Amino acid sequence: MDKRKISAAIAAVTAYIRTGEEAAAAGMIQTGTAKAEETKPFVPLNLWGMSGRQNIMQTRGLMQMKSFHKTKM
Repeated sequence: MDKRKISAAIAAVTAYIRTGEEAAAAGMIQTGTAKAEETKPFVPLNLWGMSGRQNIMQTRGLMQMKSFHKTKM
């Protein structure tokens, strides 16, 4: 492999790691040392609600397609 390509890849990885470290140092990334009060509580997914909304959207789409077919007479 070309030495320029290898050095460019190493420089890119180094820059990526450095920006991650700087972001963590600036507090932009939440680390594992966060207090329990600062974290958001776990909210479980409402699968029944998601399924119902998906069913309603699918039904509306089918109704719209049927109405478009009637106008082609």
